[in-house]
Amino acid sequence: MSIMDWPETERPREKLLAQGAVALSDAELLAILLRTGVRGKTALDISRELISKFGSLREIMAANLEQFSKTVGLGLTKYVQIQASKELATRCLRENIERGNTMENPQDVQRYLSSKLRSYPYEVFSCLFLDNRHRFITFKELFYGSINKATVYPRELVRQVYQTNAAAVILAHNHPSGVAEASEADKRLTKEIQSILSAIDVRVLDHIIIGDGQLTSFASQGLL
Repeated sequence: MSIMDWPETERPREKLLAQGAVALSDAELLAILLRTGVRGKTALDISRELISKFGSLREIMAANLEQFSKTVGLGLTKYVQIQASKELATRCLRENIERGNTMENPQDVQRYLSSKLRSYPYEVFSCLFLDNRHRFITFKELFYGSINKATVYPRELVRQVYQTNAAAVILAHNHPSGVAEASEADKRLTKEIQSILSAIDVRVLDHIIIGDGQLTSFASQGLL
């Protein structure tokens, strides 16, 4: 039986139109992106297989073409559709934080940073550069490391601050282990960067650690 043979209230597209996207399960939303199934399998069947195989939507989005295509019925076209939807979501978040004072929308900032960093299998240290009204200038990935460490060079960060003419920054890095807890090394590094940037009158507004479905904000925890 194809999806078109199901009752309308159970079809993902019709359910979205009637109840809104929030009413759909992960598999139903994914099925709408995939659009079509294969002989013997609906798009929803394939979506459920993908979630079972990869474990989460995040892992599906992070998969490369070879990994993605190992599921029956998937290939270049569907991979491109998934990646395009991921990038659209990230760009929407970026537009939100570009519109005004980033500190007035901390959740959007956190979602944006999470969308940029959470899929990396190694540590990436990055920075949001802001003007003197805490408005978005640019986002840059600065240092890349191993599964549990990225070496950070404060001098390069200072160079980027001057290059972007930033007056404030939000630091961010991911923990590929999935645990977003700040280590003692993270705390020491943040204090060092804070001291160096303070000398040139640049504020560190936050340092956000991205884990698997969780994050730590130094500002929220009183660590700055």
